[in-house]
Amino acid sequence: MDRRTILRTAILGTGTATFAGALWQQALARQRWQEQLADPDRQGQLADPDRQGQPAGPAQPGPSPYGDLLAADANGIQLPISFTSRVIGRSGQRVAGTSYIWHWAPDGGACFPAGDGWIYVSNSEIPLAGGASAVRFRADGSIASAYRILGGTNVNCAGGATPWGTWLSCEEVPLGRVFETWPDGSRPAEERTRLGRFKHEAAACDPQRRVVYLTEDESDGCFYRFIPDTWGDLRTGKVQVLCAPADQTAGPVTWQDVPDRDGFPVATRSQVAAAKHFDGGEGCWYDRDICWFTTKGDNRVWAYDAVGQRLDLAYDDSLVPADAAPLTGVDNIIGTTGGDLYVAEDGGNMEINVITPAGVVAPFLRLLGHSSSEITGPAFSPDGSRLYFSSQRGTSGSSAGSGGITYEVTGPFRRGPLPAPPPAR
Repeated sequence: MDRRTILRTAILGTGTATFAGALWQQALARQRWQEQLADPDRQGQLADPDRQGQPAGPAQPGPSPYGDLLAADANGIQLPISFTSRVIGRSGQRVAGTSYIWHWAPDGGACFPAGDGWIYVSNSEIPLAGGASAVRFRADGSIASAYRILGGTNVNCAGGATPWGTWLSCEEVPLGRVFETWPDGSRPAEERTRLGRFKHEAAACDPQRRVVYLTEDESDGCFYRFIPDTWGDLRTGKVQVLCAPADQTAGPVTWQDVPDRDGFPVATRSQVAAAKHFDGGEGCWYDRDICWFTTKGDNRVWAYDAVGQRLDLAYDDSLVPADAAPLTGVDNIIGTTGGDLYVAEDGGNMEINVITPAGVVAPFLRLLGHSSSEITGPAFSPDGSRLYFSSQRGTSGSSAGSGGITYEVTGPFRRGPLPAPPPAR
């Protein structure tokens, strides 16, 4: 039996409750229920979501909420109707309207509010010089400036935004570090080695439990969380690793402390016998009690329910009809206020796919002529109307990343209510 057949039998045959859409719906219902408890006029109107029925299976291919992709535009991007694209930066060239040279191998990114505009930050996944850059936009979307926010680091791959407005830039090397950076360039970056020394990929902050989730890009990597002593201050705290049976794809999990977060001489992933190992941890995104993370080795999107402390599969290319998986090369992930997830491909056919709260997965965009590249750094502007991402090696496919291109896509994205501003520290 091949992997697809084995997994379909093991997961679907046991009736495991792992439907992505239901996880979203449960999280949204839980949020509404908590709001109701705080409002005497609404008490009794909604049922406790944690007492409702269980979900039913990972996301499946279906029609995109945006319709079919059209012919490629002038930038070589296939988009749905009413969407347009533009190039923001090219590696080794000046960002339009500035004197700043855009970095090579653009990777993980995020957007931050800035006055009446916003800032997009992007890592550079090159050895030794790595670091991160930023582009500042005016309210009308025009580029105001571009500049460096981190330098002299090593293979900065992904990372994550914090609720207090900083960017965590992660080194994807053995004994890699995390650096906290300030998108507006107002402060020098600071090393945050208490978050552990390992082959870091992405980070996602959970403000309810006051932890930072972390992925590890190893074929036997782990899923971690950092619990700071004081929320908003990442200088001290403890690192824990998710623990579960090796073959478990759905069910309860526990957490155990990592004895030596510095990972030398014993790697962090090898210190706790009960730790669950994942095949190439990649993107990570937290929203409404669920932390979504991806693993590239098995093309999966996982969902960690922080309230129920359980793990589920939101997507697995082995659990869709044979040869019909729209999403392969699973990599970076980002979500919207409306509950949609956007997952970028490293390889595959160079798409960003959308996974809807109804559990439908479908292509949102496709890059043509970039077959030796990967899509990196997807991030939405604060109002949700613009999507930024990069082709790390562009059409040239240069292994050094000298052909990297960063794009912006504008259009009628599905959006929910905008989140409240983050509290001051």
